[in-house]
Amino acid sequence: MPVVPASRLIALSGEGAFEVLAAARRLEDAGQQVVHLEIGEPDGATPSHVVEAAVRALHDGHTRYVNPAGLPALRDAIAASLAWRGVRASAENVVVVPGAKPMVFYALLAVLEAGDEVLVPDPGFPIYPSVVRFAGAVPVRYPLDAEGGLDAERLASLIGPRTRALVVNLPGNPTGGVATTDDLLAIADLALRHDLVVISDEVYGRIRYDRGGRADSIAALPGMLERTVIVDSFSKSYAMTGWRLGFGVLPVPLVERVTTLVVNGTSCTPPFVQLAGLAALTGPQDTVTAAVSRLERRRDWLVDGLNGLPGVRCPRPDGAFYAFPDVRQVEERAGLSTRQLAARLLEEHGVAVLPGTDFGPGGAGHLRLSFAVSPANLDLALERMRECVSDLAVAAVTDGGIHVRP
Repeated sequence: MPVVPASRLIALSGEGAFEVLAAARRLEDAGQQVVHLEIGEPDGATPSHVVEAAVRALHDGHTRYVNPAGLPALRDAIAASLAWRGVRASAENVVVVPGAKPMVFYALLAVLEAGDEVLVPDPGFPIYPSVVRFAGAVPVRYPLDAEGGLDAERLASLIGPRTRALVVNLPGNPTGGVATTDDLLAIADLALRHDLVVISDEVYGRIRYDRGGRADSIAALPGMLERTVIVDSFSKSYAMTGWRLGFGVLPVPLVERVTTLVVNGTSCTPPFVQLAGLAALTGPQDTVTAAVSRLERRRDWLVDGLNGLPGVRCPRPDGAFYAFPDVRQVEERAGLSTRQLAARLLEEHGVAVLPGTDFGPGGAGHLRLSFAVSPANLDLALERMRECVSDLAVAAVTDGGIHVRP
């Protein structure tokens, strides 16, 4: 008899970015050139002083088990770094993990009971509803406003007697949306009135373009640190995606339980990777500042270029490094679904993007494009997208629509 996977695994879903990346790699192996706008990864190298710290740690023998919650020096540095968010917490609130995703997993497993409801953004990172389902709870999608920000009134209408937690992601993936202080105050009021735990995914917190200094951490508001789990990582700000280093800032009652989950899951995060993270946090921050400036220029170039394409409308994101253009006019004219349009861009024009539906029903009619790539690749992608839109327009006129496989 073949091995039958446990039914709980059916609740888990994948992440479209890795699926599209694999498809793009297959095309490249067959000799096709592909412009990669699908994966959420900075194109720059990890800062040299961070790499050197890891190499030095390896040579110094930092290759053994350490405290499952993290090295004391790194936990101290993370706690100190929370000041830019307006959050005052101690090292005892910090748990270090191999990337942000494990902390999303552990935080939700730590607070949910079977049948609980969790509010998740739509469009939003697909791992949120996936983990909620795995925990035996029910994801309830809440819509974002036209700019990808929070709408407290619409969110309030979805809170019911079984609502246990709320996931917020600011700046957001895939929209790049941020929140005003009034928005956050309204959301915090809902959390306090309805006794909700807030999972605040802040992995793009340092990557914002409004120059206003707002940090978007709901944990900084009165009464919220005690009911918020901040999730963050070193991946985006320090170009450390492959290092797998993240952390959570947790209310005290959750720290011991989440640390137990770490013990069961990974034992600990590699100490030489943690020491690299310590160097990133305590060393010069000019690489982060320079990276954000580069991303802002690329954002403007890509958004302006997208808005020059017939049938495409793209808002200017205030954070993260994704454009989320509205392509419904293109789809309707060509008779394509969002997924079919994304597939055509990859297979026929060599541009790898994500269909907005990978982020929930609210992403229909949109594509997600990463602008954390070189200007040359952005130019090439825009040129190929213009060719695609032009080809679809001609075919729609001559053939009365495009007919492709579902």
